[in-house]
Amino acid sequence: MSDTSLRRAKRLARALDASELHQMHDVLIIYNGMVVTLTAAFMSLTQDKIIRSFHARAFLEQLSSVPLPPVSGFFTSVGAFLLLALLGWLYREGKMMPTMRYACLTAEIFVCIVLLRSLDLAYDGVVLLVVADLLHRYSGRHQLVVLTCAMLGLYAIVDYNAMFFEHQVTPFDVYTSYYAPSARSWIHLMHTGLASFNLILFVFYLTLLIRQNHQEKQRIASLNAQLEEANTRLRAYAIEAESMAETRERNRLAREIHDTLGHALTGIAAGLDATALLVDLAPDKAKEQLVKIKETALRGLKDVRRSVKKLRPDDLEHLPLRQAIANMVEEFANSTGMKIDFEVLEWPERLRPDQEEVLYRVVQEGMTNARRHGHAKHLEITIGAKRGAIYLLLADDGEGADIAELEKGFGLRHMQERLALLHGKLRYWSDSGFTLEAILPENEEASNFL
Repeated sequence: MSDTSLRRAKRLARALDASELHQMHDVLIIYNGMVVTLTAAFMSLTQDKIIRSFHARAFLEQLSSVPLPPVSGFFTSVGAFLLLALLGWLYREGKMMPTMRYACLTAEIFVCIVLLRSLDLAYDGVVLLVVADLLHRYSGRHQLVVLTCAMLGLYAIVDYNAMFFEHQVTPFDVYTSYYAPSARSWIHLMHTGLASFNLILFVFYLTLLIRQNHQEKQRIASLNAQLEEANTRLRAYAIEAESMAETRERNRLAREIHDTLGHALTGIAAGLDATALLVDLAPDKAKEQLVKIKETALRGLKDVRRSVKKLRPDDLEHLPLRQAIANMVEEFANSTGMKIDFEVLEWPERLRPDQEEVLYRVVQEGMTNARRHGHAKHLEITIGAKRGAIYLLLADDGEGADIAELEKGFGLRHMQERLALLHGKLRYWSDSGFTLEAILPENEEASNFL
């Protein structure tokens, strides 16, 4: 299973666990609502039967206080439980400030007391419902104090023998004493069974809560382990990236020096060949040619120095690309005697520095190869832009080459590498000479077109 699939499976498992916990809490609320309604209805109906059978005097003689009227008692119990359920939902799900959440919890405890009083403490399972709400939002040592105090307070209230409710409630046995012994035993059995089943539901809820907390801790531990592994990988990647950057920089410098020296030395060699012919025939022309060769050598030396310093060609530092290429073409033509036509069909706009440098170097290397390997006398250079791409074409009338058997030299290979770094392409073919075509996207979207 992939890392992505594993993460999705873990998220799904957490979502299922949270869903189970919420569903169990809903079951607790529904069950307690049913028990509260049944208990309140039983007590109200029993009071009503006692009143109708004219046994109210005997019933009241067993009590230390007068219970609520049947109808009022029933609706007070049901209404208090509905309010308790609403406050519990607000406490669990509501996005409140801590102060408001504690106020909501206090109100929930108060309503729970009212509910217990309206039921004459005949059913105390709602206390577990409040405890479930407390556990749901429990986190940290501070809430542990709140949780402990709230639980102790609630159970102190339930134990009415130790509280002020001792002489103000009607024991449940008094209500059941109205019925026959056989019916009375069934009522007690049902009453005890409902309270016991509520306790079972609460224990099951606690089990789900503990399991969820345990899985959350395991998830955090797993995330920490994954983060540590990721940090280790990042450190290794950083070391590798640094090494690759050094290698790329060495290759870049090698390309810069090759392009600059190769271009300059080719021009010097061709110029010296022409000068050797002119020395005897036209000494003045030979001197002029030597001056141009000297200028070419000095310019090449300057470019080499700048390449070593990781700078762009000198002309690109001071001139626009179009003018820099034109100057380079004119200088190379003057030093080699080769006829070079430079034509611009449509000049590309908003070129980045790295794109300018690549185009400049491709023209430079293309001219050098045309003279050195093709022995060309005429070279046509064309630049155009169309549909988000820049096209550079160099076509010479040299000797050409057999493309099938052509071995890529340093120049061709590094032209391809330069273009590939910018998502460009290099194509070449031989037909009455040698033609070189470089295609470069003007932006990242245009690279899809290429």
